[in-house]
Amino acid sequence: MVALAIIRHNYPFSFAEHENNRLLHCYLNPDVKTICRNTAKSDVIKIYKREKENLKHDLKSITGRFCLTSDLWSSPNTDEYMVLTAHYVDEHWVLQKKVLSFCHVPPPRGGVILAERLLGLLKEWGIEKRVFTITLDNVSYNDTLVSHLKKHRSFGPCLPYGGEFFHVCCGAHILNLIVQDGLKVINEVVYNLRESVKYVRGSDHRKLRFAQCLSELPFLTSNKVRQDVPTRWNSTYLMIETCLKYRDAFSHLSRIDKYFLNCPSEEEWERVEKISRVLKPFYDITKLFSGTNYPTANLYFHCVWKIQLRIMEQLEDDDAIIRAMANEMKEKFDKYWEYYSPVLSFAVILDPRYKLQCVEFCYSKLYKQEAISTAANLRDTLYGIFEEYKNSTSDICNVVEVASSSGGVRGHYVRHDDFSSFETYTSQVIGSDSSKSQLDLYLEETRLDHRLHEDLNVMGYWKSHSNRFPELSLMARDILSIPITTVASESAFSIGGRILDKFRSSLLPQTAEALLCARDWLYGVLAVHDFEEESLVEDFGNLCLSQSSSFVDED
Repeated sequence: MVALAIIRHNYPFSFAEHENNRLLHCYLNPDVKTICRNTAKSDVIKIYKREKENLKHDLKSITGRFCLTSDLWSSPNTDEYMVLTAHYVDEHWVLQKKVLSFCHVPPPRGGVILAERLLGLLKEWGIEKRVFTITLDNVSYNDTLVSHLKKHRSFGPCLPYGGEFFHVCCGAHILNLIVQDGLKVINEVVYNLRESVKYVRGSDHRKLRFAQCLSELPFLTSNKVRQDVPTRWNSTYLMIETCLKYRDAFSHLSRIDKYFLNCPSEEEWERVEKISRVLKPFYDITKLFSGTNYPTANLYFHCVWKIQLRIMEQLEDDDAIIRAMANEMKEKFDKYWEYYSPVLSFAVILDPRYKLQCVEFCYSKLYKQEAISTAANLRDTLYGIFEEYKNSTSDICNVVEVASSSGGVRGHYVRHDDFSSFETYTSQVIGSDSSKSQLDLYLEETRLDHRLHEDLNVMGYWKSHSNRFPELSLMARDILSIPITTVASESAFSIGGRILDKFRSSLLPQTAEALLCARDWLYGVLAVHDFEEESLVEDFGNLCLSQSSSFVDED
């Protein structure tokens, strides 16, 4: 129990020897034999090894493929660590995420060396022949890493569709680059907003004056003003949103306070409103990327499409500065879009609410005449991937039994083995009598109304249709589990930073890995409260109430 507490709460091993901790144990049981830090450490390693074997056993039973994310992190003492995370769908058709390794990577750290290290880890876990994709950020050595893996004779030939979709660029990094390029063009407007927020937070006297301006605004439900962190564009967006709410208050303050010099002009306020509309879909998808629950890949397509649509709209804007911003963003968007657009498109096609018609509709808004041919190319590629899945599935019955075994029991009547393979039999008969494939049948069926099925669990849909579409459901399961970002790996780094902080920087790499991986396997990566974000928000609510009260007293 002491070892589990150390793992879960990032306590030092000396926690086992803390006087009050021992007093507590003695209070509960006067005959207790307390343990030392070395025993606690030994217990942590035992737990790690036990859970690793359990996870290895579980991974062997997974019928689908594994999608990976990986990234490098530098500890406080500048040691580099590589985290490897596996994403997969378990036997209950639930998307899972497990950290497989948090290993020290000594120099040199070129792409080829990292590729060999990665391959060694995959072999250790026994999944090297069952990998589908790997999601990496856009550091140059990752291109070498991917190229080496695809050419490796024991790895490359096992990748689906010749490894064409093996490498997925981290969407969060790409979107960050796009937004940062756009914000550079409108830096002066953003600067004025930032300085305005700093000004009203600068002293108690200024806060009172601004609270007076806020209290005169009608229908105001919140009085929180947010400052941004310039290096985090999403916090800049939140600052812009709150400033727009208080536009009239800032303007009024500029009229009554001669020292307030950074209030945006009317033209700049109009520009800020347009900027906010452009950044809204970026912010929405960033929230999706950063969630503690890692969503299925079908949820990203619409967000990315809205981003592209907003950029295209701003290219026609009357404001030259907005057009310049849109041009910068489009140039960066076009550079990276080709790397992950097929994956997002495949995922939304395999969402029964949207299918191919959604891709055709969205592309028609962007590419006009080329929309049909672009969608047709995606369709042909999807059929090519499906043919691979169909040819590689040698024993459909076994797959269906695994998929249906977790389907639950309806009512009180259970069909036993005598009738269990009926659905498999009918699907095979239909397949033999018809020239249409499972993918044909799926695409031709009427779409589910997305308005009535807004909260559809897409994995649940494919689980319930795995008897009708045995190979197609396996393909859908793998594609929908592709992580579009390396956020899962970065979450592990936030825990790594608490394990290897400045007080424990000499911890052995093997011990650090045991602590981090065991925590992930036993408890998951818990959400970390961001106190820095709280410090950026100023709540003028109480001051506004006091101002309102003073007005009542005067009356």
